[in-house]
Amino acid sequence: MNIETPPTEKPYEKSEGERRGLVIVNTGDGKGKSTAAFGLALRAHGRGKAVKIYQFMKVPSARFGEHRMFEQLGIPIEGLGDGFSWKSQDLEHSAQLARDGWEKARATILSGEQFLVVLDEITYPLIYGWLPLEGVLQTLRERPSHVHVCLTGRRCPPEIIELADTVSEITMVKHAFKAGIPAQRGIED
Repeated sequence: MNIETPPTEKPYEKSEGERRGLVIVNTGDGKGKSTAAFGLALRAHGRGKAVKIYQFMKVPSARFGEHRMFEQLGIPIEGLGDGFSWKSQDLEHSAQLARDGWEKARATILSGEQFLVVLDEITYPLIYGWLPLEGVLQTLRERPSHVHVCLTGRRCPPEIIELADTVSEITMVKHAFKAGIPAQRGIED
């Protein structure tokens, strides 16, 4: 490890641009994409802003840790899918759930009533061909100027990355699962 001297001067200039809604993408093969989006949702909620979270791969009845906490805080979170694709009994049904869920999310974004809309794991229905990419891009372009949208999931389409204002690629350096350690409740749920 190298020891560094802390900066004594601000390492950047204050931005002079306009404040507006951002498109934020958390992608990559590392752990923490949804967790980062949930942190963003908590930050916005803490400032009294309206937040809505849609989870494209979780079932509506999901009761993971985030669901329990967001329910306590009054942050709406809605599962739109039927779980992992490899557990699906009917992939066409899964695709239809994604399309129906997208219509809900699209209407929420375009209504302008939310400060932040999180589209958790939306990249999967996109890369599986369940959702038309152009419709998502069009909605992101046409959203009210004050609405922030955060999209998560692996292999985000390059067209969304190009349109986005902020993109973070989370890289896996090491993961407990690869060492044979199962998912831990409260960490990965």
